[in-house]
Amino acid sequence: MTTTHGFGTARLRSGRELEDLDGRHLIHPHQSGAQSDRFVMVSGEGSLVRDANGVEYLDASGGGNWLAQVGHGRPELAAALTEQAGRLAYFSCFFNFSNDKAVLLAERLAGLAPAGLDRVFFTCGGSEGVESAIKLARLYHHHRGEPDRTWIISRDLAYHGATYGSGTATGFPLMHRGIGPSLPHVARVSPPYPYRAAQMYGDADPTGFLLRELEETIQRIGPGRVAAMIGEPVMGGGGVLVPPPDYWPRVRDLLTSHGILLIADEVVTAFGRTGAWFDSPGRGMDPDIIVTAKGLTSGYAPLGAVLMRADIAAAVAGDGAYFFHGHTYSGHPLSCAAALANLDVLEGEDLVERARTIGGWLREDLASADGLERVGDVRIEGATAGVELVADRATRTPVMAGAVTAALRDRHQVIVRDYGPTIVLSPPLVIGREQVRRTVRALLDVVSRLDENGAVG
Repeated sequence: MTTTHGFGTARLRSGRELEDLDGRHLIHPHQSGAQSDRFVMVSGEGSLVRDANGVEYLDASGGGNWLAQVGHGRPELAAALTEQAGRLAYFSCFFNFSNDKAVLLAERLAGLAPAGLDRVFFTCGGSEGVESAIKLARLYHHHRGEPDRTWIISRDLAYHGATYGSGTATGFPLMHRGIGPSLPHVARVSPPYPYRAAQMYGDADPTGFLLRELEETIQRIGPGRVAAMIGEPVMGGGGVLVPPPDYWPRVRDLLTSHGILLIADEVVTAFGRTGAWFDSPGRGMDPDIIVTAKGLTSGYAPLGAVLMRADIAAAVAGDGAYFFHGHTYSGHPLSCAAALANLDVLEGEDLVERARTIGGWLREDLASADGLERVGDVRIEGATAGVELVADRATRTPVMAGAVTAALRDRHQVIVRDYGPTIVLSPPLVIGREQVRRTVRALLDVVSRLDENGAVG
């Protein structure tokens, strides 16, 4: 058995010992029961990671969480973090203090963002970013003389985070079970789900149905009481749900007619994941606020950024206003240094364009999935794919994908994510052609052995 040790430990620890310590002391995000099997990762390079027992895995999940755009083990990012730690590890960005890396990163983001979104508020991640965006939307209307605009509209199957406000906006019932009461004044509407349009919308045109439902929701609440709608351009946690082309432009027009802000949750999609720096402009969202995280640093340090229009920033933090909101690590110098180095790699290696190339490879390799009995739908956006599993293709009865994820990890040493019935691939943007083939071959092999109850033979 291989041994490893972490910084600050007094002696070597075996893989078995680390797994045991994990089980005894760590509570994992999204932990399901006791979870006796533990996988302690200790190193990585490119699209490969290794655990404490020396087992090497192909990471087709973006570090398990839709990120790792520039890949694992990049010396450029390690050097940026080391250099910054030796210069200035931390100083507050509260009040009128700042640091050079936060300033330079804000300038960089303003140059990459859609036109008009040139003001930046830094967070530690996506949940904090959504929480901040909800406050910003409410404060914006409050300072403009409309304090009754407090409602936020979200969607079922949306994932917006796990803190109090972001978790309420998240559209998965399990997120809300046992922790209520939730944040008040949050309403949810149906998501765009073309594969299940017949059962969700009947014979109605999907976008038409969704727009009527949204308008009815706004009228029920009262148009003058809604602050904002929040939505992912492509719904990641919902299983890579891609809206019809006319969906977001029509939603945007409806919201504008009622003076309602649109918050684009681009925590997953921004910084190349779907083949663009920001996904929302190409969908016709024209958002007022964009929430980002994940790919901003490729996971090398915790960081999120909320981008907004100048008039929103002026209303909440300009003359006569006091923005009583913030986080200790907002604009953290180390995280901002990592982000700047990460953006250099993304630009220098043209990884945003490469995401579209990876998408082409995924389409080519997943084409044969249509012939598998358990595959209901395949959805690909840039370097991201969702493969939805069904017990019966005629009825489209879903099959939970957890057994497939486990079999891919244990039999093929390929790591993916499952979201209900959907297997999601979101590899680093440096993944190679043969590694994509290996991922898809493994996936098709396991799915071909899947029975209608979700067990892998």
